[in-house]
Amino acid sequence: MKKVDVVGAVMFNEKNEVLCALRSQTMSLPGLWEFPGGKIEAGETPQMSLAREIQEELDCTIQVGDLVADATHEYPNVIVRLITYKATITEGIPTPKEHEKLIWLPLTEVDTLEWAPADLPTLQELKREFIE
Repeated sequence: MKKVDVVGAVMFNEKNEVLCALRSQTMSLPGLWEFPGGKIEAGETPQMSLAREIQEELDCTIQVGDLVADATHEYPNVIVRLITYKATITEGIPTPKEHEKLIWLPLTEVDTLEWAPADLPTLQELKREFIE
């Protein structure tokens, strides 16, 4: 089975809300929510990849921070390893170029969304760190 290594950004705004991205109908897993990011390309560190992906997908510059989670999820046709990092927007306002939409939500409300399964370990880690 195909294996893919991807990265995701956990970004908070000044109200301490987290950025949630809705996968568009043209993406795999359409209609599910995720942390924005993408595939790690050959020769990139996860952090380099995340900065590039956020620039491409959201038209923002970020500073990559601490690791949040490193988890693997087996979908029917692919195994996804998702590595998520906290990230701070240093330039720009997130604008969805590939996603259907972006919303900012308090961590206490993220469970109201239907998340891509690979993103669930990151959500659990964030709730453990910030809510419990």
